[in-house]
Amino acid sequence: QVQLVESGGGLVQAGGSLRLSCAASGRTFSSYTMGWFRQIPGKERDLVATIRWNGGNTYYVDSVKGRFTISRDNAKNTVYLQMNSLKPEDTAVYYCAVDPYGNGYRYWGQGTQVTVSS
Repeated sequence: QVQLVESGGGLVQAGGSLRLSCAASGRTFSSYTMGWFRQIPGKERDLVATIRWNGGNTYYVDSVKGRFTISRDNAKNTVYLQMNSLKPEDTAVYYCAVDPYGNGYRYWGQGTQVTVSS
């Protein structure tokens, strides 16, 4: 089993920044992808950004390109999401997840709330 714990959410004004962290523990995998997702009430959970285990490959949804940066510290088993120039539409619960085998995200954190006020 893998345990994921997110932190770093909160309330921020539009234009501000937050850094989310996702600490992983438990089982390890030789090659995997970490992802950040977000969800607002009544909507589906949407992918925001992903990073490969070696940090060499990243992906961002168009709406966050140039504003968000995903990174990882393998020594700390932690993935980060630096969010700059936040907008009210970024308000959501943010989740981190692990895709251990390349066929879907199997492990999820509990989520952290991000609220951006206008």
